Amino acid sequence: MSDIKKIIVIFFMGFIFFSCNKTNYKTIKVNNKVSLKRYKLESLEDFKNWHFKDVLIDTLAGISLNRAYDSLLVNRKPKKIIVAVIDMPIEINHLGLKNYIWNNKNEISNNNFDDDQNGYMDDKNGWNFLSNKEGGTNYFVNYEYTRIIKEYSYKFKGKKIKEINQKDSTLFRVYKKAELKYKQRFMFANEEVEYIKNLSIWKKEAEEVISKYIKNSNYGIHELDSLKNMYPKNKDLQDALIQKTNFIEWEFTDSYIKDYKLKAEERVSKLLNLDYNDRKIQGDNPKLINDIEYGTPKFEVNFELLDHGTKMAGIIVNIGKNEELEIMSLAISAYGDEHDKDIALAIRYAVDNGAKVINMSFAKEFSLYPNWVLDAIKYAYENNVLIVNGAGNDNQDLEIKNVTWFPNDHGHENKKEISNNFLKVGSSGLYINKKLKSSFSNYGNNEVDIFAPGEYIYTTFPNNEYNLVYGGTSASSAITSGVAALLYSYYPNLTASQVKNILMDSGLEYTIEVNTPTEEDKNKTIPFNILSKSGKVLNAYNALIMADSISRSN
Repeated sequence: MSDIKKIIVIFFMGFIFFSCNKTNYKTIKVNNKVSLKRYKLESLEDFKNWHFKDVLIDTLAGISLNRAYDSLLVNRKPKKIIVAVIDMPIEINHLGLKNYIWNNKNEISNNNFDDDQNGYMDDKNGWNFLSNKEGGTNYFVNYEYTRIIKEYSYKFKGKKIKEINQKDSTLFRVYKKAELKYKQRFMFANEEVEYIKNLSIWKKEAEEVISKYIKNSNYGIHELDSLKNMYPKNKDLQDALIQKTNFIEWEFTDSYIKDYKLKAEERVSKLLNLDYNDRKIQGDNPKLINDIEYGTPKFEVNFELLDHGTKMAGIIVNIGKNEELEIMSLAISAYGDEHDKDIALAIRYAVDNGAKVINMSFAKEFSLYPNWVLDAIKYAYENNVLIVNGAGNDNQDLEIKNVTWFPNDHGHENKKEISNNFLKVGSSGLYINKKLKSSFSNYGNNEVDIFAPGEYIYTTFPNNEYNLVYGGTSASSAITSGVAALLYSYYPNLTASQVKNILMDSGLEYTIEVNTPTEEDKNKTIPFNILSKSGKVLNAYNALIMADSISRSN
């Protein structure tokens, strides 16, 4: 067996007794000296809830949720916990979600009156900050660096640092970084529009050639291979067969190309357009945090386009096997970057309306109004609410100077945390090998707090469907939010800081070398336990045991 296929030796470094039933809380470290038989996943059925499995039992880097329910939560009565999902709109009538959607008992539906006087009329299930009461929805918005250039070009355009006042120096550096990012992305965006146009043409041309030989359009690779063998000297046909085979293997369907084309064109016309008003649909003043009279309580949107919130809600709901969790939908995300005003107001809405955990499975490189978000995070902290956020999917070391992903519990350059209720999560993989850190996940031993599974996660998809989310720190954040809600559910006297620290301290620490390639060194590896502040992967079983111990001492 090759080294890369070797699993690990697990050894125990100590334990704390769980006073109720003498179950051991185990602090374990993992290295790569000895191999164990690996649980191999191959089919869709195998992948379903793999992340609930246990490293000792299944040799998969899961969160030991099944083990927790089987041994720790039997006959336990939970408290219902609200998890606010700040994301794209959630398909609240999805068969897999509708029984878990938060119902605002203090609000009467559709009476055009703010019954609970919270500033949001008819908000039975949350609030949709993207849409208006006339049914319009903001599907495509500016990137944050586009907004920064629009906001400060009058002040900084064409200037050098020596021309800038000291008090504006930080903002100037942010502006110049945004300007560089904008130029790079705009060039690529135009190339992308041209590429997808060509892709559509190439697909059509290949299919026209093949249609002369196969009349049934519902053919697959087997039929194409047979045709290839029948006409080996027909160059036009052979080229078309190779082209079409690639389209099938890469799943470049007509619907995929149509969706890709829409997003590529809208990226140029809206996301990167310095003249586009991306608040026209909302109708608010985006520069005034107190202007909250926009949005709608309704969530009827194109869920096939805005699908992310539905997927994250399903991941969170799936953590609670005894119906411990319910979902509050707070829609702020479209294609482009979330607006800081919407982030801040959504956090405050969640806190004011009873959420104990806020899941924010999104990240952006810039922040136009960071203080609005920081104030909202502090507000959540003062009200004992935990915020969980994905670390981002650019395989970046966030400890490098001037690399920060937002939202965050600190500003652009001053990385001092303002509270202890904000948890940033990286993505880990299935197997305990060099790929334990997901290839896409950002990392950093101060910026990232913990890792959690983020690959091949089975969840709800729009239109009452289910499938796998193939990879993203979004899923890692959602799983962590679900486990955090479990801690609150069974141990409601815990504080947000305690829940955060429990999740970090009770994880499993893996010391194996994992891939962290850079442009300079494609083969670079780093010990997994220095990729985050905790050095660990989330573990529900250990977290519940630790929560019990701390709860008893409160």
